[in-house]
Amino acid sequence: MNVTFFAFTVLLGAILTVHLAMNGKVGAAIGNPRVANAVFWCIGALSACAIGATGWSEGALARLSGINPILLTAGAIGATLIFAIAWAIPRVGAFGLMMGLLAGQILCGMVLSHFGLLGSPLHPTTMLNLLGAALMIVGVVVATRSGKPAA
Repeated sequence: MNVTFFAFTVLLGAILTVHLAMNGKVGAAIGNPRVANAVFWCIGALSACAIGATGWSEGALARLSGINPILLTAGAIGATLIFAIAWAIPRVGAFGLMMGLLAGQILCGMVLSHFGLLGSPLHPTTMLNLLGAALMIVGVVVATRSGKPAA
């Protein structure tokens, strides 16, 4: 991955962290993360429609009938994920949550790439990749330890 693209993905990660923390803050402030999630998704749907309209072409939805319906559940997965994060951030903090999310993303990304699933280019996992992932998991555990004894 070139440096520019890597920097772009780091920026996206930072934006994602701020976005999720904002969602958690609103959910905590109104005392109902489910309602906050619904509001954010309504605003997001309107934004997605506006962005989509800028690239609209005749028959844009025609190919939708050929798509596996399971893939269309991504919207529901995203809404559920954001709700869970909005609920969790006030409880564990943005740092701990993002470290756990990062670990899950790296491990799942390795699986998707290893098997070429969901359109990911095939990138077989090597022992070096596994070592890096293991070190990252250890890093997550070390970085998120509070120093408090377990209850």
